[in-house]
Amino acid sequence: MDVVTLGELLVDMFPAELGRSLVEVSAFRPKPGGAPANVAVAVARLGRQSAFIGKVGDEAFGHYLVDVLRREGVETRGVRFDPEARTTMAFIAMPDENTAEFVFYRNPGADTLLRSEELDRDLLGQARAFHFGSLSLTHEPARSATLEAIRLAREAGALISFDVNYRPALWSSPQQAVETIMETLPLADLIKVNEVEVALLSGRDRVSMEPGSLGVAAKALIEKGPQACVVTLGPHGSFFQTAEAGEHVPGFRVETVDAVGCGDAFVAGLLCRLVGDGNWRDRLAPDQFRAALRYANAVGALTSLTQGVIPALPTAARVDEFLSRHSAGEGR
Repeated sequence: MDVVTLGELLVDMFPAELGRSLVEVSAFRPKPGGAPANVAVAVARLGRQSAFIGKVGDEAFGHYLVDVLRREGVETRGVRFDPEARTTMAFIAMPDENTAEFVFYRNPGADTLLRSEELDRDLLGQARAFHFGSLSLTHEPARSATLEAIRLAREAGALISFDVNYRPALWSSPQQAVETIMETLPLADLIKVNEVEVALLSGRDRVSMEPGSLGVAAKALIEKGPQACVVTLGPHGSFFQTAEAGEHVPGFRVETVDAVGCGDAFVAGLLCRLVGDGNWRDRLAPDQFRAALRYANAVGALTSLTQGVIPALPTAARVDEFLSRHSAGEGR
């Protein structure tokens, strides 16, 4: 199995119109979502094997979401159904095409109730890469289940990928979030953050998009254990930092409709490149890592062209065709 993801599979309630705050939106449209689930679908669209581990409610939304994953070719034998808790919902507003506001409905959400004993250990033992985010670390028992899954995947030799995906409303305080994330950081080989998250975790008030500033902040994170840190920069592309090198990889010029989920698509593109034939550690060499981020930038850019994450995720053929026609660094 190329990539196994764990975490939230939920209903994203997308706004009927852009340019309004959450309390101003006139209506919401339900769409399948959840960052780790999005990554699993994106990996399958890109032609690699993927599986998802998590928990949903034993109700209409939960079964619908699992059916969506199955139709997309994602292995779902690691999904559990909770008869008492409801599937989490996330209401989204977009004041502009590159900015999103979130309100999560968890009381608790089924995704937070995954237990360690419910993990599919065989699936984790087959993973070439294991990916998770911080939303499964906010509450027990899902936090312990996530840590156990990391342990099992590491024992099997998998690349451990961690998307911080910081959502302030789901934590009791920023301090709790930072402490929990930093405690988890040494368990990861690859950490993905945005410019806000890299500043928060490195203890800086602000990090500019200049390579020097990004490099200092990213180095502070890889000093905690990961072999690589990737910073997504929206329309400006991405930045990578390893012990060997750090570099900005420009983005692509596209007419963005909806940036929600572009980071998940980016992660999927990056993981697909890193778990190709051979040792993923070899692909952290600057030339190969740069090429992997260019590919990931393209996957993210294509995802921004359509509202809703899963409907927008591109196939490998579409990414290849896009790369053949576009050069990076064109701006927006």
